[in-house]
Amino acid sequence: MNRVAIGRKFARLATNAVVARPRLWRLFRGTMRRQFDALAPHWDEIRSPGHLAVYERALNALPTPPARALDLGTGTGDGAVAIATRFPGAEVIGVDLAETMLEKARDKASADAADRVRFEHGDAARLPYADGFFDLVAHANMIPFFDEVERVLAPGGHVLFAFSGGAETPIYVPFDRLRGELSRRGFADFAEFEQGQGTALLARKRSTP
Repeated sequence: MNRVAIGRKFARLATNAVVARPRLWRLFRGTMRRQFDALAPHWDEIRSPGHLAVYERALNALPTPPARALDLGTGTGDGAVAIATRFPGAEVIGVDLAETMLEKARDKASADAADRVRFEHGDAARLPYADGFFDLVAHANMIPFFDEVERVLAPGGHVLFAFSGGAETPIYVPFDRLRGELSRRGFADFAEFEQGQGTALLARKRSTP
């Protein structure tokens, strides 16, 4: 089995474990960071064409433009730039655990995007932002940390989960699991999207409990 196949299997194992028991993230964090640091120089080349198609389709369905948006697990920054392009008035932050991914994101950001997007190192399990700071929290092929999403998202704001290869994506969470976890935390108005092989789920945090 080659290194890519092993990495994909590990990503699925980590996703399943952490979604079930978030405290297990401490056991996987270091290996996941090293894995994505190693992939960073080749990341854009190995991504499938149209990997953000379903992510962008869900962005287009947002009822109002976000003032502040967070792209978690931003990698080399494509998701964050997509948000900034779709919503020119938004302040956009892309966060990733892998520093080498962030270096690539900063290097390739256009001058226009660089003025409206900043890339910051961080752990999605413990974000350095105030409660209710964002109007949109987006994930593209990213392990979800539901408590942190609920904390940093403003009432009335939206959360987006997109998986570029649908259920075949190494980091993937079934929609029924996403709906259940989000519903328990006060989310509603779920909408599902498909584009090519990709799938996405959009939900709104209720303004009142």
